[in-house]
Amino acid sequence: MAKKSISKGVIKDIVIVGIGVLVIWIGLQVAFGTQNPFYVVASGSMIPVLEVYDVLVVQGHEPFEDIEIGDIIVFNRPSDHDRVIVHRVASIIDENPKTIRTKGDANPASIPGTDFPITEEEYIGKVAYIMPQVGYITQLLKPPINYVIIAIVIGIMIVKQMSKRKSEKELPLSDPLDSDNPNTIEKFSDLDKIKEDTEYSEDLGKPTIDEEKVIEEQKDEVVEEQKDESVQETETDEKKSEDKK
Repeated sequence: MAKKSISKGVIKDIVIVGIGVLVIWIGLQVAFGTQNPFYVVASGSMIPVLEVYDVLVVQGHEPFEDIEIGDIIVFNRPSDHDRVIVHRVASIIDENPKTIRTKGDANPASIPGTDFPITEEEYIGKVAYIMPQVGYITQLLKPPINYVIIAIVIGIMIVKQMSKRKSEKELPLSDPLDSDNPNTIEKFSDLDKIKEDTEYSEDLGKPTIDEEKVIEEQKDEVVEEQKDESVQETETDEKKSEDKK
């Protein structure tokens, strides 16, 4: 049962991480308007502006019609669309439809089928940002290193789940006031030394001396009132008898 719960916990963590990465990736695609907002420079054709392993952030929301000479763009090679190339716009060949020619800054001339003709169909986006040499990370993540990293991450998740289960098992399940527990006995051993609070320890059902005095006085007042009423009734009866005579 423990192995099943651990495996479920690991699967849950992997799913959460996967969903998080997917949400971030989709958000970046929407923000930059391309299926892949990041590209790593793989050749020296744009040296010194772009070095190998520089990471490019590509803005796909930049319309192809607004591309001008001097812009650095990312596009599929027009001959067979089998490679992604990043070069600078060298000239505009035609306006209707718009067709451009590119050239690598380090290349002596434009290469037919590679640098031109570039139309909106080949266009991917315009380079918006350059992150120098960040692409070295992609080299570190190549097999087998990427598999080692994945194994380490999964191992950390398993250890996390095991420690969680262990801590849950170590939680005390007994009554904290159980007298059989030596720690509890030691903790509450001084309870009998607490002084009795006389103000609240008396029997609440028994009246105090002051209360008895008040009750007696109230009884006397009631007796006096009854005497006065009986005297008044007697005087009234005598008066009535005299009036009849």
